[in-house]
Amino acid sequence: MLKFLSRVKIEFNALDPRTASCLEFLAQCNARQAKESNPACQVLVKRRTDDHPPQIGVTFVNGVEEVFDATSTPAQTIRNMILEKGQRLETEQMFRDAGEAWPVIIPEEELHQHAPGTKPRKAEEKKQ
Repeated sequence: MLKFLSRVKIEFNALDPRTASCLEFLAQCNARQAKESNPACQVLVKRRTDDHPPQIGVTFVNGVEEVFDATSTPAQTIRNMILEKGQRLETEQMFRDAGEAWPVIIPEEELHQHAPGTKPRKAEEKKQ
């Protein structure tokens, strides 16, 4: 998960009962496998003393920042959203590295073309 991120900022009040998602996400970020996937990713923790709701802010390697409300979003959901966005970033980078334009524009007429299916060969055709 961290391989797609350059920075993670987790903010919560330790006395707030809504911090479960922040603490779980922090544990995932501190896992050995996550740290090894991107040692350069900064994981910052801001312990608050006010009533500000817990939140998780992430900065992707392309500079895009996103903030998640950790009171209503489970840590696993946040992780899955990061992985999905990261896979889109990887795909975009592969196209750019290959010299292709991004996003890929598929002409309208090609969207509606019938794709020929593959038909399995019958046993008699295979013998010949």
